Amino acid sequence: MLNSDTICAIATPHGMGAIATVRVSGNKAFPVVAELFQRNGKTLTVEEIVTHKAYHGHLINISGDLLDEVVTTFFRAPHSFTGEDSVEISVHGSVFIQQELLQVLVGRGCRLAEAGEFTRRAFVNRKLDLAQAEAIADLIHSESEAAHRVAIKQLKGGFSKELQVMRSKLLEMTALMELELDFSEEDVEFADRSQLMALLQETLSHVNRLKNSFRLGNAIKNGIPVAIVGQTNTGKSTLLNALLGEDRAIVSDIAGTTRDTIEETLNINGIRYRFIDTAGLRQTDETIERLGIERSYKKIQEATIVIGMMDATMGYESMLLSANEIVSKVDWNHQQLVLCLNKVDALPDQGEALMEKFRHEFGIEKIAFLRLSAKRGFGMDGLIDALKHIQPLAHPDATLVTNVRHYEALLHASESLVKVQQGLEMGIPTDLVSQDLREALHYLGTITGEITTDEVLGTIFSRFCVGK
Repeated sequence: MLNSDTICAIATPHGMGAIATVRVSGNKAFPVVAELFQRNGKTLTVEEIVTHKAYHGHLINISGDLLDEVVTTFFRAPHSFTGEDSVEISVHGSVFIQQELLQVLVGRGCRLAEAGEFTRRAFVNRKLDLAQAEAIADLIHSESEAAHRVAIKQLKGGFSKELQVMRSKLLEMTALMELELDFSEEDVEFADRSQLMALLQETLSHVNRLKNSFRLGNAIKNGIPVAIVGQTNTGKSTLLNALLGEDRAIVSDIAGTTRDTIEETLNINGIRYRFIDTAGLRQTDETIERLGIERSYKKIQEATIVIGMMDATMGYESMLLSANEIVSKVDWNHQQLVLCLNKVDALPDQGEALMEKFRHEFGIEKIAFLRLSAKRGFGMDGLIDALKHIQPLAHPDATLVTNVRHYEALLHASESLVKVQQGLEMGIPTDLVSQDLREALHYLGTITGEITTDEVLGTIFSRFCVGK
């Protein structure tokens, strides 16, 4: 799983910049860099190096000529990110200097690092577990305050600690049940069944809570999906442009202008929203438009928030039919709806009365009713406020699952624990119940990497950037 090569890579974004950082990690990191590094014209010796100290000096190239003025920081094992001797060299951001330094390091016996190899070594050397390693990638790619907060909590080990507590309890009960098998002829019961059932219920509830948090966690990580839906010419594309403050979608009086979904993101109060402009909902024989409408229905199902657009000038009965179609597509267990009466500037004296009729007609708590003129900007602040409050976020201390791999493992663990419950209730033999318990333990263990394979690790770390 881990070789003895000393690896090196550029850790900062590729290209020209003010400063670039090159990382080196492995048994030869200190002697290789020390031979290239000079202070006051003298080469630095390995014995002189003080860990976690930054040294200012110069680097020489293969020919012994000056390469750059640098700041070099040494981290002695095991007190480094990878758990190995590591060095970080800060050079000027010239592409030539970066590439020349890598060439010098490779010429001295280092190897170019693979994607995610530094973090993989940190995992293998038990500096962090697999869930924390994956949180590093989430932290790097976080684009909102909420996504950053979730990634930081997982990196600090909050999720891992919860899993460790659950696994330790289940391991203890599994050990007692398997001990019974050694004394099966004496009909001895070491594991109290009522106690086991109580533990199972507690653990199953915990697993299910984590599993069910994935919908919100994934939305925070990738952006809360908000589908803008409605009939043609109700102002969906105009609303998207108004939210973004730019002409992202084509706006036209011609029905069916939007043939496909258009997605853009917007950060509101530290939370990333993913707005999806959809094709107008109507009956059509036009093949391309029909495909767009089919995609619209799919996006409604995937959304966390649905903004239903209605044209105030089309008459109450037509608006009611349109609203009923949108409401019928909403899953009230997982979604919330904002019904917007758009183009109210055309009916300034009737807008509020129409909204009252809609409130009376539906009376559903999960529906927010708003009057808008997306073209004129009227009501946009109210829509933004509604979006801020309509999506209930978890408590800041709550653990949210954001990773599909973790979600699938929790799903399988939940299924195994249900089998254990059913087995105990039906009086199934201890050895079979114990096997289901071990399956649950296996799936929980795959999340933190206590149980894993090289193939899984290769897949996970291949998604990391080189130098991390």
